[in-house]
Amino acid sequence: MARLLQDPSKFHPSEWYIANNMQRARTESQKSRSECMIAESWRLVDEIEKTTQKTQSDVNKKLEQRREEIKFWKQELDNKLEQIVHETEILLTFKNRLERALEGCKEQLVIAQKCLLYRQRRVGIDLVYDEVEQELVKEAEVIQGIIALLGRTLEQTNEQIRQNRSAKYNLEMDLKDKFTALTIDDYCASLTNDTPHIIYAENAMKLEANFVSPEDWIDFSNINVEKADKQRNNSLALKALIDGILSQTANDMRKQCEMVNTAFRNWIKEVKDAKHKLETLLAMVMDETASQEKNIAALKKAIADKEGPVKVAQTRLEARNHRPNVELCYDTVHSSLMSEVQEITKNIQRLKDALAQAEIELKSLSRRQLSLEEEIKVKENTLYIDEVLCMQMRESLCINDY
Repeated sequence: MARLLQDPSKFHPSEWYIANNMQRARTESQKSRSECMIAESWRLVDEIEKTTQKTQSDVNKKLEQRREEIKFWKQELDNKLEQIVHETEILLTFKNRLERALEGCKEQLVIAQKCLLYRQRRVGIDLVYDEVEQELVKEAEVIQGIIALLGRTLEQTNEQIRQNRSAKYNLEMDLKDKFTALTIDDYCASLTNDTPHIIYAENAMKLEANFVSPEDWIDFSNINVEKADKQRNNSLALKALIDGILSQTANDMRKQCEMVNTAFRNWIKEVKDAKHKLETLLAMVMDETASQEKNIAALKKAIADKEGPVKVAQTRLEARNHRPNVELCYDTVHSSLMSEVQEITKNIQRLKDALAQAEIELKSLSRRQLSLEEEIKVKENTLYIDEVLCMQMRESLCINDY
């Protein structure tokens, strides 16, 4: 019994009180620490919630600002694209005007060259390097110079159209990227904490190597806008240049064309006057030829008419030469007969000489007639070439301003 009372496993009552007090003290301490922890946790939760909301609000504002910025640049790019497309379309019409002007110049050059070739068919003295030919040569040179100028301007226009299309392509690509970026940012702006299907993206924080700075982003679109403005201004200047060239070249060609036509009209008038004078001379020669033919006929008749008297005189002389003996006297009759024969023979010779000279003159008149007729044919040929072939062809010329 004494052993049971002295069991070492039992505690003293004081120890029991101490133990209980310690448990209470520890519990209250733990409770106090827990309460502090809870309070700190609530404070932390509240702080982080506010910070998160503020950060998310800031991000939303920045996202909205970014969307507005993209919209601004997208509108700028849209405006520049519309302008450059409009200018390119107008420039294409100017290109068409240049091409039509070139074709018109080539047709006019062909006409000028044909006139020069036709005029090579002139013959004789009419194959002259006259004012008409000088003006035709000048016209061909003017048109060739204009063709070269229009060709260079057309090449410049094609290059400007290419530059415009390059600027248009850059704007379209930039706009396409802006549209995609705006679509993505619109989607991002629509997301909330309650949006379904939002996910954790572990790689989202990774910065890609091809990220650009905001300054570079602005510079990229600004360069595209500036390039479009530059090409648009170049197009405006080129259009003014083309208008001036087409107007000036048309005026130059009209002026030279009128110079050629005036030279043609003056020359045709001169040739007609020359032809009329030749025809007048031909008529005079033909009249003179007819008179000379009548004169020759009269001379031949006069010579023929002298055959009777000379035969009578010579017959008388022959008969009287048969008088007998002393009757064969060189009397006044015989002397007169001798004189008569000599006189008639001399006169016949004079008539023959006159006839020979008249026949020479008739041949000369015939040659003159042939020469005049040939010269008239030369003039007719010249008039056919200049008035019919050349001028009728030139009447079809229509020089437009295009």
